[in-house]
Amino acid sequence: MTTDAERDWIATLIAVQEGHSPVPLLDDTGIRDLLRSRPRIAIIGASANPGRPVYGVMRTLVGAGYDVVPVSPTTDQIDGVRCYSTLADAVRETGAVDLVDVFRRPEHCVAHAREAVEAGARCLWLQQGIANAEAGRIAHQAGLSVVMDRCTAVEHWRLAADA
Repeated sequence: MTTDAERDWIATLIAVQEGHSPVPLLDDTGIRDLLRSRPRIAIIGASANPGRPVYGVMRTLVGAGYDVVPVSPTTDQIDGVRCYSTLADAVRETGAVDLVDVFRRPEHCVAHAREAVEAGARCLWLQQGIANAEAGRIAHQAGLSVVMDRCTAVEHWRLAADA
């Protein structure tokens, strides 16, 4: 049985994929410019498990020269990089981040949007397959750029790698 939250996620994801997002999203030019600016990236939902997509994305971004700060309450470090329990801890201990890249289920994204706003980030990025209208609204109304249903690693290679 599908819950109301699942229906909302599916409806938002379809709207994003069809170009009818409930909030303005960065287009290819905006994403290219953002990634070419070499933002400092906090990855929420980071994992040391090589079988998880977030692990590969983090390794790709680090390998491409991005300064990446992993955030997960269940992991102390990933490939020798210290992991922080919360975004607030990461910012307090290491400095500001520009882009908050979220690898969490859609129902968790509202809280992460609020964290991104509080942290002073420039962009809330919800990974491929993730969309949440309320999270996007919170970020957009606070002046953050918003990306939904796109992979940072894929977009780096597709739009920004030749910079």
